[in-house]
Amino acid sequence: MNALLTPTGPEDPVCMAYGREVKALLNVSDPVSWTEDPWTIYTGFTLAQKELGYDPRIADTFCSFKELLFFFERVKEIS
Repeated sequence: MNALLTPTGPEDPVCMAYGREVKALLNVSDPVSWTEDPWTIYTGFTLAQKELGYDPRIADTFCSFKELLFFFERVKEIS
């Protein structure tokens, strides 16, 4: 696993910058919140759809949300 954390190529400064940003984001709250809060946000979003009107990108929004939750689940396992 340490091999995954060792710099290996020219994109490493970018990866390290992403890593710092993710670390800062994840330090804002606890792992339980990482999965519960997005559900609260998404639920509010879906309830507001009647008022907001038709959105042709709703499927894309759900896929982005799903991937975000999967990301937080993987991070929670690492923590």
